Amino acid sequence: MAREIRAHYGDRPLTIVAVLTGSVVLLADLIRQLEMPLRVGVMQASSYRGETTRGSISINTDLLLDVNGRDVLLVDDIFDTGHTLAEVIPLLEKMGATSVEAAVLLRKEGRQEVDVRTKFVGFHIPNEFVVGYGLDYQDHYRNLRHLAVLESADLTDDLTGESA
Repeated sequence: MAREIRAHYGDRPLTIVAVLTGSVVLLADLIRQLEMPLRVGVMQASSYRGETTRGSISINTDLLLDVNGRDVLLVDDIFDTGHTLAEVIPLLEKMGATSVEAAVLLRKEGRQEVDVRTKFVGFHIPNEFVVGYGLDYQDHYRNLRHLAVLESADLTDDLTGESA
């Protein structure tokens, strides 16, 4: 993915905006592979509240850099339904970004509900609940060095064995 990003932007300065919290591992690995001048900022956008179903999207831009007049690469962990990116991309454009492209580690097949294009995709995956490499389930598993699929039996209310 870093090669594709370098080919697209060349040596142009780039502002990377990462969506917290799931993208932090991807962000750290990705910026070490990019050689153009970079600015890095974060914003929090969440549509999951400790569950496996989508809730309303909450966006906090308090940590966001000034993107006015900048090429912005929005980095997120997973493209599932697309609702988060569908709200964040227009917000960045409204804030004056010259261009906004999206890069996601994972794009889940068969779940897209809105028309949003992700220019850079690490991996396409089936419709499974995945954790690790920054992705979590109820704030657990982010620190796994690999991605793993949680089976239905693993999806519990409190991770002590009671089913959700």
